[in-house]
Amino acid sequence: MPEGARGIVAFAHGSGSGRLSPRNNYVARALRQAGLATLLLDLLTPQEEADRGNVFDIPLLASRLTAATDWLAGQPQLSGLVPGYFGASTRAGAALMAAAEPGSPVAAVVSRGGRPDLALDWIPDVRAPTLLLVGSLDGPVIDMNRTALAALATEKRLVIVEGAGHLFEEPGTLDRVIEEAANWFQTHLTPDRA
Repeated sequence: MPEGARGIVAFAHGSGSGRLSPRNNYVARALRQAGLATLLLDLLTPQEEADRGNVFDIPLLASRLTAATDWLAGQPQLSGLVPGYFGASTRAGAALMAAAEPGSPVAAVVSRGGRPDLALDWIPDVRAPTLLLVGSLDGPVIDMNRTALAALATEKRLVIVEGAGHLFEEPGTLDRVIEEAANWFQTHLTPDRA
């Protein structure tokens, strides 16, 4: 948590990735440098992750993210921070479902290469401003995100990152994600907007 942070971003990592992933830590470090606190956690245990059914169990994953958000609110040193979600791949669906819960305190969602189609039933209930980031080389996922964008009834934006594949491994593409995400969170994770 950087000094003066007003918001905290909880990460919902894609399957096969977790809190120790170099890519996730790179993004989290950059968000901290932008003045945002971060929480990296694994939504499944290693045993649960081995069951492929759990990877797509959006209600289970969303419930874990909601529990983590509740835990954050109960920590005296963190309770004043406005929460946001950074979801990737299948876990972006879980972030959107958790943000759709009635009374959710989440003030912003960023989806990177997300599968919002896994949460389409809940997307109309999301009230948090939502940024969808998709690589231009990630064809089917672009269409899934366009469908989700149309279903969102909140402030929303779709950014297609030129030259990026699903994992944003191409030079400069992850930095573009960081820039867009940091701007979105800095704008929306403020006490007066929560």
